[in-house]
Amino acid sequence: MQRKFSKHYHYALYSSLYITLSISVLAAGFMYYFQIPLWVLLFFSAFCYIICFAIIQYFTQRLIYQKIHDIYKTIFSDPNIYDEDLITNIDSLSKEVERFSEDKRLQIEDLELRDDFRKEFIGNLAHELKTPLFTAQSYLLTLQDGALDNMEVRDKYIDRAASGMERLVHIIEDLDTITKLETGKETLVKEKMDIVALTQTVFDMLEVVAQEKDISLAFDTDYDEPIYVFADSKKIHHVLTNLTLNSIKYGKRNGTTEVAFDVQGDKILVRINDNGGGIAKQHLPRLFERFYRIDKSGSRKEGGSGLGLAIVKHMIEAHQERIQVESEIGLGTEFSFTLQKFQEN
Repeated sequence: MQRKFSKHYHYALYSSLYITLSISVLAAGFMYYFQIPLWVLLFFSAFCYIICFAIIQYFTQRLIYQKIHDIYKTIFSDPNIYDEDLITNIDSLSKEVERFSEDKRLQIEDLELRDDFRKEFIGNLAHELKTPLFTAQSYLLTLQDGALDNMEVRDKYIDRAASGMERLVHIIEDLDTITKLETGKETLVKEKMDIVALTQTVFDMLEVVAQEKDISLAFDTDYDEPIYVFADSKKIHHVLTNLTLNSIKYGKRNGTTEVAFDVQGDKILVRINDNGGGIAKQHLPRLFERFYRIDKSGSRKEGGSGLGLAIVKHMIEAHQERIQVESEIGLGTEFSFTLQKFQEN
């Protein structure tokens, strides 16, 4: 503001000087004609300069102050502009900036979390692949170094190498299955099926495995009537087999794996629970991730590709249904998922 006043001050100064010179030239001619002394001309010029400067400076400053007054009045005296337009716009802009900043912060945190998951996934994948590869390689190298001549050692090492390669093939097949489910290339063949009969088939298939750990497979009650659902029978058979086998593997001896069916409107809730050791709460949110394991040690008691629960989740979600897990340490674990109840036309 001070700079603007300075500019107008100089404007008044130079303007007054220009006007004074113009008048002085005219006055000089007039005085020369009438033989008026020079000092009168100088006095007259100085007087004109002062008057011009005062008038120009006064009107210039008045014009500036009038403009400032009008702006001030418009902003602070008009309630509509001051309260609604100006303040609202500034407040809205401030909130937008804060919201933008918060969104970017959350995006950065999400990217960092995804990067951590990616690194962990790659590490787990490398571990799962190299274990059967190195196992098969070590046995084959031993045979190559001369163990082929020993029939007993040869047969044993070939069987172990084949077992390692079989596990590797199983991991790759599971990864391929998940990829197809994620990309929608694995199509569902939905049909009417009895979920009770399908579960009994799974019980019969896993009976020997359960007996090895003295675990009983049972329904929570007698289901005398069929319970029909509309789903892909092969996929649901895979889900029931995996969850039941998982319950047997990590259940305690002389325990029980129990399956129940609850009708919830047009849905059937399938519950598979056990009375095993349970799972700590911090593991539950990540239990369905690929290669996520509760046991982080190098030597695990139970085998598997580490992809079973991830495949189960994708198969259920491919049916547009939900799956969840609940567990308490010392009390057991329950997996549950929903299926569409078959509706007669």
